[in-house]
Amino acid sequence: MKKKVLQVVNIPFVLPYYFGDQIEFLKDIDLDITIACSPGAELDRFCDKYQIQKEGIDIVRKIDPITDLSSLIKLIKLIKKEKFDYVIGHTPKGGLLAMLAARLTGVKHRIYFRHGIVYETSKGFKRKLMVALEKVTSMCATKIVSVSKSVLLYSQNAGVNRPEKNILLNQGTCNGIDFKRFKKQNTSSIKESLNINAEDRVIGFVGRLVNDKGIEELIDGWKIVKKHFTNVKLLLVGPFEERDALQHSIRDYILTEPSIVFTDFVENTVPYYNIMDIFILPSYREGFPTVVLEASAMEIPVITTRSTGCIDSIVENQTGIFTAISGNDISKKILYYLENENIRKKHGRTGRQWVEQNFDQYVVWDAIKTNVFDK
Repeated sequence: MKKKVLQVVNIPFVLPYYFGDQIEFLKDIDLDITIACSPGAELDRFCDKYQIQKEGIDIVRKIDPITDLSSLIKLIKLIKKEKFDYVIGHTPKGGLLAMLAARLTGVKHRIYFRHGIVYETSKGFKRKLMVALEKVTSMCATKIVSVSKSVLLYSQNAGVNRPEKNILLNQGTCNGIDFKRFKKQNTSSIKESLNINAEDRVIGFVGRLVNDKGIEELIDGWKIVKKHFTNVKLLLVGPFEERDALQHSIRDYILTEPSIVFTDFVENTVPYYNIMDIFILPSYREGFPTVVLEASAMEIPVITTRSTGCIDSIVENQTGIFTAISGNDISKKILYYLENENIRKKHGRTGRQWVEQNFDQYVVWDAIKTNVFDK
């Protein structure tokens, strides 16, 4: 008889990253999957694609007592009705509501996926509140999956849960990557469409354009880089967001500076990785940056930080190099790769091998099967 699993997520945008074809894998091991998530066309498309049940429940990222209480009640009713064997919560808010509802309804298997340390860059009362909510989530969970070694270590040091609950899936991540998708192709057409010349060296970023990603410092560094090289482009693949928004002056510079190519949100990032010579993620915090794995799979050397999550995503001086989150150091690291083509290419080749060995989706899925679900 199939075991029934409820996956609780806040926004449908993350579904392909958290699950994707993992859903088929879970179905093949006799698990019946339902996803509870804020409603939207993306949720409908995802669940229709994999032929799984869905429940549209507003799970907002910000603290909203009225909406949160309503969502908690809806989850409790859903769990009581469907009698799930497993309830799995993702992200701080999805995890909090899922673990509370599962605990209150007596679900035996309550798994919280800790996708990052949301309070790491917060201060004052907000930080204290977020730590307290994290402790409530952790107390209600029977297992806690950290998506990276540094997230696990940070949570251990913070004492937010008992150590015996902690799980790490091999080297980390919650889903791995579809390694076969990431392979080099002809780049002339995509470069032409973005007005990038054939001889230009492209430094790329993929993600939300917000302060926590180190975008302001990246722009400071870029102003230095373009003084040394004229045949360079900074390719920013991702949307601006109002939450943790950039200063207007930074946003305006991105939109008007000729050496910067801004794409906004794109559904398929593979063509853009194809034209990058260097990848950079100068982030203040991550859970585990999948974009770094994707870049490495495309044989692109990576510049990232020693921040939580990021520190686990490269092998220093083999698949990439670390930078401080400052304009001066970011520029030095970009210039280092631009001036050392052989090292740049060697790090890219090694990165692809490392990702294939440790983060191919099938490796991670097997770890989920073994560690998350009872045999």
